[in-house]
Amino acid sequence: MQRAIIIGSPGAGKSTFARKLRDKTDIPLYYLDQIWHKPDRTNISSKEFDSRLYAILDRKQWIIDGNYLRTLEVRIQACDTIYFLDYPVAVCLEGARSRIGKSREDMPWTETEFDAEFKEWILHFPKRQRPQLCSLIEKYRNQKTVHSFRSRQETDDYLDTETGNAESQKRGPDYVL
Repeated sequence: MQRAIIIGSPGAGKSTFARKLRDKTDIPLYYLDQIWHKPDRTNISSKEFDSRLYAILDRKQWIIDGNYLRTLEVRIQACDTIYFLDYPVAVCLEGARSRIGKSREDMPWTETEFDAEFKEWILHFPKRQRPQLCSLIEKYRNQKTVHSFRSRQETDDYLDTETGNAESQKRGPDYVL
């Protein structure tokens, strides 16, 4: 693995997994939320975001954390490894709740509440975003190493081994809608 993306629902723990993977591999980690969001909770322009993203993609090694569907396919094309945290909604909701009030390196501010709009985003993720993620994963499955995890225990088990669990690497079409 030289170039990896980590995708999944908000609250799944993508950033936590990304940090652990970075610490294990010493590959530079980039958070799309840190690129897109400013500390005042506004965003940079799409043009500036794309410029920063392409500068990262040009590097020899990287781990990129985040979905950002508009640029997902270009990141999939550039990566050699996809990590898909495909967790149940309840796990993701609890993950999002648990980070309220905590400072995080993946966000330029500390969330102070679990707002209704963000909760709805997570609740609707399985029907609105997951199918698009699965479709792109399937499109590139034969060209990339794909690790699909259904639980935090699976990701922890993967990180605890050098090569990961072979079953998680080549999970069949059961994860695709």
